[in-house]
Amino acid sequence: MPNNHLTAAAPAQGREAIASPMERFSQAMVAWAEKWFPDAYVFVVVACAVVALGAILHGGDPLAVSKAFGEGFWSIIPLTMQMAMVAITGYVLALSPPVARLLRALARVPSTPRGAVVFIGTLSILLSLVNWGLSLIFSGLLVREMARRNDLRLDYRAAGAAGYLGLGCGFTLGMSSSAAQLQATPASIPASLMPITGVIGFSETILTWQNLVVVILVTVVSGLVCYFTAPSPERSLTAQDLGVDLTEPEAQAAQRQRPGDYLEFSPWLTVAVVGLASGWLYLTFRSGNPFITMSQLNTYNFVFLLLGLLLHWRPRSFLESFGRAMPSIGGVMLQFPFYGGIGYVLTKVANVQGHTLSDAIAHWFVSLAHDSSVFSILVSIYSAFLGFFIPSAGGKWVIEAPYIMDAANQIQAHLGWTVMVYNIAETLPNFINPFWMLPLLGILRLKSKDLVGYTAMQFLVHFPIVVAAGAILMHTFSYVPPVIPGQ
Repeated sequence: MPNNHLTAAAPAQGREAIASPMERFSQAMVAWAEKWFPDAYVFVVVACAVVALGAILHGGDPLAVSKAFGEGFWSIIPLTMQMAMVAITGYVLALSPPVARLLRALARVPSTPRGAVVFIGTLSILLSLVNWGLSLIFSGLLVREMARRNDLRLDYRAAGAAGYLGLGCGFTLGMSSSAAQLQATPASIPASLMPITGVIGFSETILTWQNLVVVILVTVVSGLVCYFTAPSPERSLTAQDLGVDLTEPEAQAAQRQRPGDYLEFSPWLTVAVVGLASGWLYLTFRSGNPFITMSQLNTYNFVFLLLGLLLHWRPRSFLESFGRAMPSIGGVMLQFPFYGGIGYVLTKVANVQGHTLSDAIAHWFVSLAHDSSVFSILVSIYSAFLGFFIPSAGGKWVIEAPYIMDAANQIQAHLGWTVMVYNIAETLPNFINPFWMLPLLGILRLKSKDLVGYTAMQFLVHFPIVVAAGAILMHTFSYVPPVIPGQ
């Protein structure tokens, strides 16, 4: 329905004039980020320069550094495509007609504004455990649907920030964890990494009871932060107050224009593709734990692709949603090859003693970490710090894994939980760096400054809690050497 911006403008100004200390602090963080944060691409290029310089200062030959970067640049193309498909398939699923009907039903559930913010945040985290792309898009659409309710004075900024919780603290704990998926998929593990980590299945990472404890912990903490930071109704800024138009353009049902369009509007192609894939799905899932089977990136993406195809039913709807999803993967496609180049420079360029920069960093970790708990804390802090500048779970893991996992082997820290310690901490900087926020902002029609103040509070509360949890739970594991296929 049309928004009455004129009548809402005056109350909104009054509410901003009496902003709480939390809101003032949040806006100060927003102003700092807007002034100093460059594009994520700049971060990865700077990382390339820093690592290359580090390798040279460590005694590596400059020509060898250049050669390693060039060879490594294309070394993780399969992983790049797989990570792009994770985003696209979740996006396509969220845009399907059945999911749209589910959104309208869920939007009617909360009865209070603060309850709505907590509800959105909890759903965002739970969905991210299955697919982070689905979580991001579904949550954004749910926020817009709730904001249309006349009986719910919903703060649009706080609700939007809650919709980002899955990307800020949830997805790396679930099945769309890039690092856990990579380590569980032998074909995706770079050759330089396999001798250090081996293959680490989901049973050693996201399917442990310790990870379930962390999932429950971050969900509860996130809900509490959402509840206590959401503005009261008299100080809330609704979508109308912010000048956001919630009306959707009239959907024009696609019509067949020529005989050649028949198959695009017929479900028979969908039935044929799903029928063709059903035999493969049966053979793949008939034996073993289905969660372990889904740990293979190709299987995971194939299942979500088929679900999207089924829920859209007609190829035309499926194709249109696919096109709408494509802008969400631009950063992945551009930046991941750079991470591959960085990984090779770290692990392939040796000095005259035969030691690489990765070896040197691993030795530094070992020298500081007297036991597995201290090691866990160091990994958490380092991974979060690096994640602040390189907002890419899968690509960044290729950079960190060689020396972190080498150090874990030397200290005899559990390799699977080391992956999860990385996962637990490295995603938190997403609350501040707005790289992964872009698709959500597009749906909400907001800017990062509208959300980062609220998400920054989540970061400040979560960080000490999850670092401590990772270190404490490390004591419940025993070390197992790398499991390398064929050995």
